[in-house]
Amino acid sequence: MDRRIAFLASRSDVARDALAALSRAYGNVTPEEADVIVALGGDGHMLQTLHETQALPAPVYGMNCGTIGFLMNEYSETGLLERLDVAEIETINPLSMRAMKADGSSEMHLAINEVSLLRQGPQAAKLRIMVDGRERMEELVCDGALVATPAGSTAYNYSAHGPILPIGADVLALTAVAAFRPRRWRGALLPKTCTVRFEVREPKKRPVMADADGHSVRDVVAVEVTTAPDITHSILFDPGHGLQERLLREQFV
Repeated sequence: MDRRIAFLASRSDVARDALAALSRAYGNVTPEEADVIVALGGDGHMLQTLHETQALPAPVYGMNCGTIGFLMNEYSETGLLERLDVAEIETINPLSMRAMKADGSSEMHLAINEVSLLRQGPQAAKLRIMVDGRERMEELVCDGALVATPAGSTAYNYSAHGPILPIGADVLALTAVAAFRPRRWRGALLPKTCTVRFEVREPKKRPVMADADGHSVRDVVAVEVTTAPDITHSILFDPGHGLQERLLREQFV
């Protein structure tokens, strides 16, 4: 089956060379014209591509031209059309972050992997945690905290000793980053449908920043995180190498 392919490459020399070679072999159309979008780079470029093309119907197939490729397939210049014909599709929903700042303004951003709060200075952060309007922790003293999706659970969340979540699980991981009090508290599993609210205590003395997939907001006083069920990202993987298999494999390394 012939497919109209849009190739989108990161800025690395390796990805740019791959873009030139693949465009010669298969042609290259705009993302708006494409039946499938092929992202060339690492996981960071894949996340950027998913965000930039979320309003388009074409699924995204990643090929690894970077250093980290959990969301990517192996790179090859040959057999691409055949690989696309048999690729398996995974659908995921991002998180929506509303970050409220000390000056009274707020920012909205989406995150496919996680929303994180991190201390902005030398002092540990003090966070109050609310889930669906109910206080669940009066005060968490920490370097930070994050809410991760199943797709993002092997990224920063896993480095912070959070759990790996199966794709399709209707849960989110709430994970502490270097919790000081309660000592060694690592977090909780939360329903996918819940709203998590972090309130920053002593924000002038202990400033905090929030981040959603690289979109950072400084000097936040409160952050609300919820799943965006009306937004769906479609990602293609080679057979036997989908997110579910990768998540399982990661746990038995």
